[in-house]
Parts: sequence; structure tokens; C-alpha cells
Amino acid sequence: MPAIIYKCPNCGGDLKFDPDSQQYKCGYCMSHFSQEDVDKTDAGRKQGTSEQAGEASKAAGDAAVYSCPSCGAEIVTDPTTAATFCYYCHNPVVLLGRLSGRYLPDKVIPFAVDREKAVESFLKYVHSRRFVPGSFFSKDQIEKITGVYYPYWIYTAEVEGQLDAEAVNVRVWRGGNIEYTETSHYEVERAGTIHFGEYTRNALQKNDRTLAEGVQPFNADGMKDFTMSYLSGFMAEKRDIEKDGLSSQARQDIREYSENMLRDTVSGYSSVVKKNANITFEKEKWEYVLLPVWVLTYRGRNGETYYYTMNGQTEKVCGKLPLDYGRLAILFAAVAVPVFLILLLGGYFI
Repeated sequence: MPAIIYKCPNCGGDLKFDPDSQQYKCGYCMSHFSQEDVDKTDAGRKQGTSEQAGEASKAAGDAAVYSCPSCGAEIVTDPTTAATFCYYCHNPVVLLGRLSGRYLPDKVIPFAVDREKAVESFLKYVHSRRFVPGSFFSKDQIEKITGVYYPYWIYTAEVEGQLDAEAVNVRVWRGGNIEYTETSHYEVERAGTIHFGEYTRNALQKNDRTLAEGVQPFNADGMKDFTMSYLSGFMAEKRDIEKDGLSSQARQDIREYSENMLRDTVSGYSSVVKKNANITFEKEKWEYVLLPVWVLTYRGRNGETYYYTMNGQTEKVCGKLPLDYGRLAILFAAVAVPVFLILLLGGYFI
């Protein structure tokens, strides 16, 4: 499985995908290239090799060892890494074999938020939260923010639904000293065709599901046919959750949602009780996609790992931030002591 670096056709510098211009940018001569420019030239690639066996691979367990196309250094990755950086020369490296065959993504949403904007949004978010440790947004910590293409499954389906229910209307009125109650029963039927698109689920086991799905939704209008060059300059992960493991839950979620939609069309009754519902799935389709996420992790003094993630297309944020309990204690003391003194003095004078 070869490792490649995309090279500038003008000067041979490393090309990275630039979210701001949606083109490929050379960090040396500052040239920009379109997707067509990169696709039509083989000069844009520099290829290295990988070690398929040997002691290095054994030492890495399930990981693979690649040779950096730029400096020749060994790059050790875990089984799901598909794009990374060389730890020695810091050049972006795309690992071709990880995203080929059955693991070749159908679509990708390229990053629309560059690193500078990601850092700006992160600082704005953190500063809006009180009692976050200063070390969480120190310069060293911010430098760890990473753009990652995470794997997701997108499920679309068309549903034919039918709902049978019993509805009741109760009318109460008075005539003189007598109260009358009239109860009317109705048979209600509802049917319809519902199209479900963009049911998106995390496809990487090591991802925290809350965070991976908390940055959703993504805008499908930005979806493009997958090409490896979009990964240059970013990290990328390969899926290790198959659609078969998600299919049952996806159908259950959509079945419940469809029944609720049909039920919500029934109104004007005192009560409605579902008798029977029939949901038929048609035109089901699964697509394997890579979606852009900015990620920052932090290990607190308590040993717990905290995560901050931001949608690399829409800037939606999801995360669990650490608390500075020292600052909280100071605030508590500043509030509690005056209150205690007031109570104490009040008690003395009484």
C-alpha cells in the first residue's frame, strides 16, 4: 500500500487543500491549482512504499509502517488512519491502500473552514465559557487543533406508511341541573410517502458517538465525488463500522419517525390511539462518506480526556470542556463568606 504526497507542478513543493479558496495551494511558491489541474497530471504525486511484513510491522501490532515519500522516514499508523503527517519532515502524507476497494468513499465534503478560522472560533467558544483552565486554550494546546476527515455512513430511503387509529371526541354540556356527556368514536386512516435523506451515522469505533454526531448536520450541497487529493494537508480516518451494524437501528428510527409523522396529521380529537401501523421501505441506499471535523483533545489533571469538535463546513461546535475547580472554589468563597457573615450577624442581633 503506497503512501503519496501531492506535489506542486511548478516548484515541487507540497500541495495542500485550501478550504478558503477550495483549491490546492503550494506553501512554497503560493500557486493555486483546481481539482482538474491535480487530476490531469501525474507530476502532482510523489510516491513512497510501505512495509508489508517484518519486525517493524510486528512491533506496531495491527498498525502499518510506511516510508515517507519526502524524507524516507518510517511512518507508523494505526489501522484506521488514511491520511496523516510525517513526524520528521511534517509533510502531508496520504495512505492510498487505506481508502481503496470496498473502503473507497463514495463522497466527501471538503473542508470549508481553514485552520485560522477554526482557531478563532475555538477561542471565541472557550472564552464564552467561564471556569475553563487557561492551559486548555494556551498556545501549545491550540497548536494541537487538527482537521480530520471522519468516516460516516449516510442512509436514504423512501417509506410507504399507513396508520390505522381510533379517535375519540368527548363533548360535555349542562341542561339545568343535569350534566350531559357525549362520546363519539371514529376510525381514522392515514397514508403517505415519506422521503428520508441524510440519516448520518458515525462509522469509526474510536470516535465518541456524542461528539461525532453532535457536530451534525452537514450541508449535503457541499458533497463532492471522492478523490484522494482532498485529504492532502489533513488527517483522515477509515471506517471500521459496517452498514450492517447500523441498518437495524436506522430502520427502527425511521419507522418510529414515520409513525409519529402520520400520527401528527390527526388533529381535532380528544384522544387518538394507534391500532396498527405498516411501514414499507423502498429505494434504500447507503453511502460511505468522509466529512470534515476540527478536533482538539485535552487530558485533565484528573486523567479524563476532554474533547472539542467543530464542523469543518458549518462551524457547529460540540464538546466537553474541563473546569478549573480552583477558580470555582475562589468564586464560591467570595459568595459564601459574605452570606455567612450576614447570617451570623443577623443571628447575633436577634
